[in-house]
Amino acid sequence: MSQMCTKMAQVQVLWGCFLLWNLYISSAQAIYPGIKARATQRALDYAVQAGMEMIEQMAKERKLPDLKGSESLEFVKIDYVNYNFTNIKINAFSFPNTSLSFVPGVGIKALTNHGTTNISTDWEVKSPLFQDTGAADLFLSGVYFTGIVVLSRNDFGHPILKLQDCYAQVSHADVSFSGELSVLYNSFAEPMEKPILKKLNEMLCPIITGEVEALNANLSMLEVLRKIDNYTLLDYSLISSPEITENYFDLNLKGVFYPLKSLRYPPFPSVPFVLPERRDSMLYIGISEYFFKSASYAYFTAGAFSFTLTTKEISNHLLHNSQAHGNMLSRIAELYILSKPFMVQVMATEPPVISLLPGNFTLDIPASIMILTQPENSTAETIVSMDFVASTNVALAILGQRLICSLSLNRFRLSLPESNRGNIEVLRFENILSSILHFGVLPLANAKLQQGFPLPNPHKISLVNSDIEVLEGFLLISTDLKYKTSKQQPGFHGWEDLHLISGQWSGKPTP
Repeated sequence: MSQMCTKMAQVQVLWGCFLLWNLYISSAQAIYPGIKARATQRALDYAVQAGMEMIEQMAKERKLPDLKGSESLEFVKIDYVNYNFTNIKINAFSFPNTSLSFVPGVGIKALTNHGTTNISTDWEVKSPLFQDTGAADLFLSGVYFTGIVVLSRNDFGHPILKLQDCYAQVSHADVSFSGELSVLYNSFAEPMEKPILKKLNEMLCPIITGEVEALNANLSMLEVLRKIDNYTLLDYSLISSPEITENYFDLNLKGVFYPLKSLRYPPFPSVPFVLPERRDSMLYIGISEYFFKSASYAYFTAGAFSFTLTTKEISNHLLHNSQAHGNMLSRIAELYILSKPFMVQVMATEPPVISLLPGNFTLDIPASIMILTQPENSTAETIVSMDFVASTNVALAILGQRLICSLSLNRFRLSLPESNRGNIEVLRFENILSSILHFGVLPLANAKLQQGFPLPNPHKISLVNSDIEVLEGFLLISTDLKYKTSKQQPGFHGWEDLHLISGQWSGKPTP
């Protein structure tokens, strides 16, 4: 228990320091989002459909507050009847006229009318003449609700929801008692319906407000600083309150990577970008060049762009990928030292350079390569060491809820004086190193890239009909949404696969 408290305290201290650092940075320079997420009216319309399924499932599993009261039954000359409805459960409901709409600068307005609800309950009545218990069914009709969900953020970048202008009313309530004396009780059910209706209408907005507050409790526990792997963290925090217009709302997320061990801010500023005015898809996600540049810097700083390939690994990754490599090892041996195992060490010398232009995503990797002999029981000896620049094209795909990148070699060039570039041996060696990079190094890099970057999306919502465009300075993902139904009680978990901040964020990498 003490260890858990200590870890929670460490997390709180980390967040406090990180918040102060962010405040300092914010005061020093303007911060623009690395990720923009835009929900359109189509998303709200789908939310009505999917939301009804989710709310119905939640409502059926929720226990509603007891309904208590006391009424006089003058027509049968009973001074009072104390009643208590317990174990109230919603069995079914229908809200055929429900809509969600944007309120510019404020939030989202919800409106429903002509709703009906079937409720089952246990009851107990006490009066001077009798007392009894039993079961009853309650049918509510003419259900009306309107309210505005105000969207904002807290100091940690968590989203906050607040319900304002709540108004809820049920026009009619019909009570039907069951049991041996049901005929008697149903005879005075009608006089009890009016006070029950009054009590129920007084409870509705507090119940709905309580649900919103419970949702906020979950939102406040979202981990907006997420561990991606053993090298980096990704900051998903909101940098401002959502921007709301008549046609959409935008979430501006920081979208920046940090080295895992230092939380070092990138040494370059974020830049603004504007999403195009489109409404055909439910959701648009803009991922800026800054997002990828910060990833490049963070991974470079963390030492991720350095690895060694042995003769065996080269054989596994090269010889099985291209017939042209059938005699590569012998060619290298012919050029240098015969019949000796060797290693290839590749290390980035600077953070890879990211460029996003319309229809073109490139990654230029400045690096050095060393080929070393590996004699048994002896220190490795360097055969050759050279710097190079590998220019790669980046292909993109969405797999599950992740953005997957893969690299293909576009151009390889040794860093040599121009006077040496015409040398046949140099060209031959350049071709060999290019082949090693193309068929040995890049497949390894692509295997690691298959884990992808997690995209922001609500819990149990999958991305469908997705399309990716490379525009100037950012990627644009256009996608629709699909709610995943489940027999388990749904709850808000925020971005898919995110874990609570109180968890061991510095432990094993997130699967």
